[in-house]
Amino acid sequence: MHLPLLFTVIAWIIAFLWIWRATVLLGNLPKLPDLLLQAEATVPATKPFVSVIVPACNEEKAIEQTLRSLLAQEGVTVEILAVNDRSTDSTGSIMERVAAEASNNNLRVIHVKELPAGWMGKIHAMALAARQASAPWLLFTDADVVFREDCLRRALHYAGSEADHFVLSPTLILKTFGERMMLAAIQALTFITWRPWKIADPESRDSIGIGAFNLIRSDVYRSIGGFESLRLEVLEDLRFGHLVKQSGYRQRFVLGRDLIRIHWAAGAIGIVRNLTKNVFAIFRFKPWQLSGAGLGLGLFCLVPVIAIFGSWSARVPALIALAFAAAVYGYIGRKLTGVSVTYVLTLPVAACFIMYALFRSMLVTLVRGGVVWRGTFYPLADLRKHAGPLR
Repeated sequence: MHLPLLFTVIAWIIAFLWIWRATVLLGNLPKLPDLLLQAEATVPATKPFVSVIVPACNEEKAIEQTLRSLLAQEGVTVEILAVNDRSTDSTGSIMERVAAEASNNNLRVIHVKELPAGWMGKIHAMALAARQASAPWLLFTDADVVFREDCLRRALHYAGSEADHFVLSPTLILKTFGERMMLAAIQALTFITWRPWKIADPESRDSIGIGAFNLIRSDVYRSIGGFESLRLEVLEDLRFGHLVKQSGYRQRFVLGRDLIRIHWAAGAIGIVRNLTKNVFAIFRFKPWQLSGAGLGLGLFCLVPVIAIFGSWSARVPALIALAFAAAVYGYIGRKLTGVSVTYVLTLPVAACFIMYALFRSMLVTLVRGGVVWRGTFYPLADLRKHAGPLR
């Protein structure tokens, strides 16, 4: 087969993939519940009670805002367990100051001085705090998440009758062009290759866990072994969600723009660094799986752009693919990110950055023989041994 003809065939295959995945996504994503559209019941006689666990390591820039947003929650009784996980900055002292200023003494600070062998630091911090929690609901969150004052009231009202494990999609704070370019592409590609509307289906294998908002009944948490069963799991949030779903409990994933907000990374390079830390773990540290995903990403995102400059036979499927990509960007932008549909034009550049992050994550981990997280080195052999399935 001549190269121009082969390229045209590939362009049409990519176009049909975009049509298929975008149609499935746009037909099903509106089915996801939105907390902001849920009718709220009358205020119950007894406020819902939740223990919020906030692990933090060197988070002096963000931790105060997170804790104060939790203290300001309305319509719920909140017990906050803030864990200072071996911080070398002023995180611990900020926690203590905010706790001393809390009017109802519902913020308790736990200081971790040493990490026991065989544990990831964050996982140990969450497990330690969970043992001391007293509420029927546990919320595991991150130290840089900002909560709207009605967030927990809405979440507990919905989860109370619908879920054993409840995950709220965070709204990303995007400050720069690079952040909008990268995270718009990451969210679009994530949703187009994933089926979040299937999470509520008990017959489906699809599951979810997000470190910014994992709300779970305390008895369910204990029944799956808690975080003690995930001591050396890099992707503890995803694996946690998998265990919940696998154990037969009700799991829900909902939207709710601006109910929780997080600035995930600074600039495009900051996002690449964050991906470097953990993206190899998504592929369970298997080089062939990551390499295949990187190649597929390149074909999926770059072929339509290259084909535009080719013959008309290749240009037509390229324009079709880009039109469906724009439809995905437009919907997700309106519903989740607030990013303009015009950022679809930056998809090829973002894809190159993402491919670089994929291969960088793999190469750095293989060369080091493991990962460094919160100042501790974890050998690759140990990580592979404890890397259970995510689906």
